Amino acid sequence: MVKVEEKNRLHKVSPILKHYSLEPHFVEDFGRVQKVYSSKGVFALKKIKPQHGADFIRHVQTLFQKGFNRIVPIYPTVDGRYAVLHQNELFYLMPWMSNEEKEDRFERHQQMLRELARLHTLSSREVPIKKEDRTEHYENTLQEWEKENEFLEGFIEACERKEYMSPFELMFSLYYNDISQALKFSTNKFKDWFEKTKEDEKARTVIIHGKVSTEHFLYDDRGYGYFTNFEKARQGSPLHDLLPFLSRTLKTYPKRSEECVEWLYTYMKYFPFRDDEMLLFQSYFAHPGPIIRAAEQYYKGEGKRGERKAVQHLQRQFWLLKNIEYAVMRIDEIERQKQEAKAAAEAQAQEGAQS
Repeated sequence: MVKVEEKNRLHKVSPILKHYSLEPHFVEDFGRVQKVYSSKGVFALKKIKPQHGADFIRHVQTLFQKGFNRIVPIYPTVDGRYAVLHQNELFYLMPWMSNEEKEDRFERHQQMLRELARLHTLSSREVPIKKEDRTEHYENTLQEWEKENEFLEGFIEACERKEYMSPFELMFSLYYNDISQALKFSTNKFKDWFEKTKEDEKARTVIIHGKVSTEHFLYDDRGYGYFTNFEKARQGSPLHDLLPFLSRTLKTYPKRSEECVEWLYTYMKYFPFRDDEMLLFQSYFAHPGPIIRAAEQYYKGEGKRGERKAVQHLQRQFWLLKNIEYAVMRIDEIERQKQEAKAAAEAQAQEGAQS
């Protein structure tokens, strides 16, 4: 049975590998990636959706041209193409990375965020933004968040009117103040961002990886780390890489994650946020969207989780909220100290000039 599976795998990949003048001896299946053993070495053959192909290859080539070489190389075919279309699927070929754990988790994240900052720095560019578009985005987002606040107030009132609350409603009532405070903080930072940028006609964009994770940052035999899995790469704000990564990292049991704060400042050491970017980062990071959605789903009777599962889901979202709250408060404290130190230095310099 095993030999039949091996033959099937070889039979499937052989027509694709012909385009690279490779003859596979053995193939291991890792889902969307095949590990290919051949006389020319060990390779990774990755399958992606055809619609992701052109943009993905263009962004990778742009980064190589700009001097960013910490991407797992993509091998061209014999006739110079960077992907092969076979049976309505797109395939591309890379070297197989050993990806041995040579560092602890903290160091691995540190190196990945240093390289992410370098990727963003090399691909950074200013793009024109119409004032009307910025205002429209601001007004639409604010309107959406005001509706969320109205829902929270309506739901807490409905819960408190009941003589006997359900376990979910009781838990929501206990969490309400924290959710409300997070939304208020997020909204205030968003308003500060708009006040700071409403007259600006440009914004900074970078090539974003699209799915930053240590699973997509692989190590070679020498211990150098390389990004892979660029299928979701696009031009956008650097926040689109950082926010999902930090949120995923904090989706765990309650903890005070000083690590996350250090990782962010490692990144900013190489790619510093501007004042407006920091305000927007804090606003989006603090926004309690996941726990509000959990409450809305319960209220509307969506999801059909059942009471116990709904309560467990709400509790997990609350843990995430509190983990993010700790990180956001630490970042806010650090930024405030930096502003105070800057103001003191400027005042001292002014006194020195006058004396």
